Amino acid sequence: MYIRPIQRTDLDSLCLMAKHSGVGVTSLPDNRQKMAAKLDQALASFEKSLPLTERVYLFALVDESTEELAGICALESSIGHGDVWYNYHVGKSVHASREIGVHKITQTLYLSNDLTGCSEIATLFLMPNFRNNQNGHLLSRSRYLFLAEFPELFGDEIIAEMRGYSDEDGNSPFWESLGRHFFQMEFSDADYLTGLGNKVFIAELMPKFPIHVPMLTAEAQAVIGRVHPQTEPALAMLKSEGFEFNHYIDIFDGGPSVGTKIKNIRAVRESKTYQVGISDQTPAPDFGVKHGLLMVSNRQLGEYRVLLVDQGAAGDDTLWLKPAQAKILHVRAGDTVRAVSLRPKEL
Repeated sequence: MYIRPIQRTDLDSLCLMAKHSGVGVTSLPDNRQKMAAKLDQALASFEKSLPLTERVYLFALVDESTEELAGICALESSIGHGDVWYNYHVGKSVHASREIGVHKITQTLYLSNDLTGCSEIATLFLMPNFRNNQNGHLLSRSRYLFLAEFPELFGDEIIAEMRGYSDEDGNSPFWESLGRHFFQMEFSDADYLTGLGNKVFIAELMPKFPIHVPMLTAEAQAVIGRVHPQTEPALAMLKSEGFEFNHYIDIFDGGPSVGTKIKNIRAVRESKTYQVGISDQTPAPDFGVKHGLLMVSNRQLGEYRVLLVDQGAAGDDTLWLKPAQAKILHVRAGDTVRAVSLRPKEL
C-alpha cells in the first residue's frame, strides 16, 4: 500500500467512496459534479496554479498490486476564504448576585468564524475492506510528512473537524434539539447541502445570539464535543500526535474541532531526512509489530509518495529500500527521503 496525489482517472473511485461515507462526512458529498470539482481543485493545487488560500491537497491510498483506491485524505491550506467557515465557540456565561447569593456558570454556544485562515486536516475515509494492516494509520498520518516537507504551503495553526455523534439511523440529538428549530429540514438534508457548498442558508437562518446549553435537551447536551463511534479511532490518532479540543464544535451535529500548531505535531517534529540506499537484503515491514514501522516520503510535491518500511531499514544517515520500494517512491540510490515512526513511541 502506498500514498500518492489524487489523479484525473480516480473520479469513479472518489464517487464510490462518497456513497460509502454516510451522513456527517460533509467533505464527501454523494454528488458526482461536486466530487469532480474537488478533484479539479486538488489537481490544480499540486500544479501550483491556484492561490495558496484556495489549495486543497487530496491524497489516495493505493493497493500497489491492483492500483485500487483504498481510501483518501486531504490537507487544506487555508479555510474560510471561498466559503464562510462557521463553528460554535463553546464558552461560559456567568450570572451572579451577591444580594441573593447566586453565582451560576452556564455553558454557551456562540456562532463564530474564528477558525478562518487555519489550515485543516480533512476528508479522511478508508473503504471497509481495507481497514487492516495499519492502513488507517498510514492514510491518516502520511499527511504529517507533507506538512513537514512543505511548511510554506500552510499556516501556523491546523485544525481537524470531527464527525459528530449520530445514531445508527443517522439521527443527530444535537440537531434535533437545536438546528431543526431554525432550518426545518432533516439533519441529512442540511448535511448534504453543506457538503455541496451551499452555506448561505446558515448565515440567513442561524441565530446570532448565544445559545445557552441548559436550554437544550439532555440528549443534545450529552453529545456536545462527542464524535461518531466510527470516528473515535481517527480522534485517538490525532490526539496521539498532539491535537487537542480547541473549544469549537460543528453547528449541525456538535462534533468537536481539534487543533495544534503544525510545528508541534509529533510526526512533523520527529521526522528526519535520510540518504537512500537500495538493497535486496532489507527487512520486510511487519504490520503486526506495533512500533516497528516507518513512514517514508519521497519529498516531491507533484509526485508525492509515502509507504511503510521496517524500522530496521534505517541507519544513522541511510535508509535502505528494496528495489520495489524505491520504484514506488520514485527515488534512486543517493536521493533523500523523509521518514518518521508510524506511531508515537509511547504507544
